[in-house]
Amino acid sequence: MRKTFAAVAIALVFALGSLSPVFATVKDKKPAKPASLYTRLGGKKAIKAVVDEFVNNVAGDSRINKFFADTAGNPKRLAKFKGNLVDQICQASGGPCKYRGKDMKTAHRGMGISDADFNALVEDLVKALDANHVSADAKNTLLGALGPMKGDIVGQ
Repeated sequence: MRKTFAAVAIALVFALGSLSPVFATVKDKKPAKPASLYTRLGGKKAIKAVVDEFVNNVAGDSRINKFFADTAGNPKRLAKFKGNLVDQICQASGGPCKYRGKDMKTAHRGMGISDADFNALVEDLVKALDANHVSADAKNTLLGALGPMKGDIVGQ
């Protein structure tokens, strides 16, 4: 019996020894870092697609398109506006872009934007995000990142 026990113990030691690289690999692995919002949005190309859709939505939205009439009618100004939006969303989502446009208070001063106008704009953005199949989690995270700008836009 003693010899059998010793043989089993030796076999167990060898068996566990052969598994130690497996245990070490599992133990040494760190949890994957969650993807950035920029990555979850699909990167700059996907952000451009969302911005294009968003601008089209706003242009067709009679509740707020008056605020963008001067921009929509000027191709150079429209391209700059879209570029600034892409950079702003890219930066807000942790991407490599740098927003170089005006701060929100300055950009919206004198426009008299109301809560209803702001909410219409958010609806148009949500439609653009949905049309581009942005996940609910990424959409909510982006809206949470952009939401604090409301105070610098409404009532200026």
